[in-house]
Amino acid sequence: MDPGRSGRARPVSRPDPDERGPGAPVDPGHVEITSEEELRALVGEANPVVYGKASALLGEFERAWIRHTPLVLIATAALDGTCDVSPKGDPAGFVRVLDDTTLAVPDRPGNRRLDSWLNVLQNPHVGMIFVIPGRGDTLRVNGRARLVRSPELLDSMVVKGNRPKLALLVDVEEAYFHCAKSFMRAGVWDPGSWTPDAAPSRARIAKRTEWKDVPLDVLEERYGAAYERRLYP
Repeated sequence: MDPGRSGRARPVSRPDPDERGPGAPVDPGHVEITSEEELRALVGEANPVVYGKASALLGEFERAWIRHTPLVLIATAALDGTCDVSPKGDPAGFVRVLDDTTLAVPDRPGNRRLDSWLNVLQNPHVGMIFVIPGRGDTLRVNGRARLVRSPELLDSMVVKGNRPKLALLVDVEEAYFHCAKSFMRAGVWDPGSWTPDAAPSRARIAKRTEWKDVPLDVLEERYGAAYERRLYP
């Protein structure tokens, strides 16, 4: 049984944010910050160096970082403001630096919801975080994106026999390195902080939220060793 091919996706019902009105409280008891002046008074001004470090070009260090990155998080937003952050992973260097201002990210088989790509068709602005395992600092890239299916580019992105059907082409507008404080606070790379079994297994989550009529043992097989074998169908 293959639970991945039964049924069609249904749109998620979301409340209309306009129904609350601009002055409606977020939640009783919360004190909301509503202006940049109030925010700056609370947090303070940034050191000018954090703005000065940003560049519109991919230099030596940025190129080296991307070349050793196996994971990038891509943030997009639709015209109505709904957002999506999608992880993209492959062997290190899968994101191609085409020139000083252009990146290309291959699309790989997934759930076919296409949330990020549909957003890009409406709104080209994207934000990216490039992660190197073991490093707390990250590279952030912001720019404008488009979807392409150029044969020569896609032919250069084949991994384990999988040729992507499309790629995300990003025209870089801003690139800069981000400090490690968040990763350090989270203990992301400290094995002593890892608790992978603290939350329900992927199979149990799927049983509760997605494939409710599929036996748990079938889902455990699907999300076990068999899952890795289907990474590049």
